Amino acid sequence: MNRLAAGRSDGPGGSPRIRSRGTGNVAVERIQELILAEGLTPGDAMPTESALCERLGISRSSVREAMRTLASLDIVEVRHGHGTFVGQLSLAPLVDGLLFRARLDDGNDLRALREVIELRIALDLSVAERLVERYRDTTNPELEGLIAQMRDLASAGRPFPEADAAFHTALFSCLGNRLLRQLAQAFWEIHTVAVPLLGLPPAEDILDTVDAHHAMLSSLEAGDAGAYREAVLAHYRPLGRALDAAASAQAAQDAPTRTPTG
Repeated sequence: MNRLAAGRSDGPGGSPRIRSRGTGNVAVERIQELILAEGLTPGDAMPTESALCERLGISRSSVREAMRTLASLDIVEVRHGHGTFVGQLSLAPLVDGLLFRARLDDGNDLRALREVIELRIALDLSVAERLVERYRDTTNPELEGLIAQMRDLASAGRPFPEADAAFHTALFSCLGNRLLRQLAQAFWEIHTVAVPLLGLPPAEDILDTVDAHHAMLSSLEAGDAGAYREAVLAHYRPLGRALDAAASAQAAQDAPTRTPTG
């Protein structure tokens, strides 16, 4: 028998009812099982609080506590005045937790951000061959338009996080691995949020980053995986230099001041 089917029985009106399993706080697990059993997908409406209490055999307070937990994991989304829906199931909460753990370990925000950047680089490099297969001998006006938008903003001294995110999302859209795309997007979000919070100075060579985006696309269209990898590394060099400068400034600030003797 199917594992999900084994864990439920018919409720009133023939609707599936999730059977109670053991004692303790298992509301979170039961609600997740209900989402799977019902075949709900991101954006679908969840049963009402009363219906969940009835079908899962748990109290209203347990449902509310479970919903708060599931909302923090982006498994459900509470829209005030409209109800509760299945969330987007993104990996941002996971990466946010990893970033917080890195900061908690030693309190070094710069090191935590550098580790996130290293993971982004690893992801971008890991798909080089697959991207080359998809983009070789193609033209991509959408991506070219995003690069032009980034260049205009950078020339005006303005940041371009939205265009940057759209570029990377579109670049990976041809890959069938949805989890990979979500992970890349989650790392990008943490990276983008962390940079201004850490007070890093804007890179003076931000136009180099724009040129790197162009080089990434041109290399893929030319079928040159090696050139794409070099462009990926060039893409992150300005931020790496900014991190190095911030680390040096922090070290100088933390260094003990010597008192002249004589």
